[in-house]
Amino acid sequence: MQIAVLTFDGFNELDSFMPAALFNRLRPKGWQAHITSPTASVTSMNGVVVQAQQPLAFAATADAVVIGSGINTRAIATDPAVLAALRLDPGRQVIASQCSGALVLAALGLLAGVPACTDLTTRPWLEQAGVAVLDTPFAAHGNIATAGGCLAAQYLAAWMIARLASVADARDVLHYVAPVGEKQAHVDHAINVITPFLGAA
Repeated sequence: MQIAVLTFDGFNELDSFMPAALFNRLRPKGWQAHITSPTASVTSMNGVVVQAQQPLAFAATADAVVIGSGINTRAIATDPAVLAALRLDPGRQVIASQCSGALVLAALGLLAGVPACTDLTTRPWLEQAGVAVLDTPFAAHGNIATAGGCLAAQYLAAWMIARLASVADARDVLHYVAPVGEKQAHVDHAINVITPFLGAA
């Protein structure tokens, strides 16, 4: 299972690194998440520089794609070169956005008639794009999912793992990273959040 975590200059570290780290917990089962960027390196909103593991074109061949967020996402969502490079196929791929990444999904036409989740800052911009915004941390419709709020990245990752591997795998990954002394409650809550959206799995 090859996953592209789209990461652009100005990215939010939590929104890219959290899902990537959770997916890579399944490396023994053949999963691999890649920081995927349009340039050889990108700098986060807090000055963290990371090397891209895959070019943007990798997103077209990946099994799943996560569109991360950041302080430059509004500009990225109107960049013709970026949008042209993102040849995503919801019929073949599982595609998700984290926070302002929903603006890119909307620009690609993947949220047409579909309500979405995003962060509070991005909400008015997404609504201006004609997308109905839900007051919830996570939602999915078919192969398209959206999450709002940095810590909602765990729901996004758990949903992808449950869909593409199993709910048991999602539970195991969440259990590993959950706070000590709160593990069962943490896992149960996350699974309860994503369960209504697993019907098409």
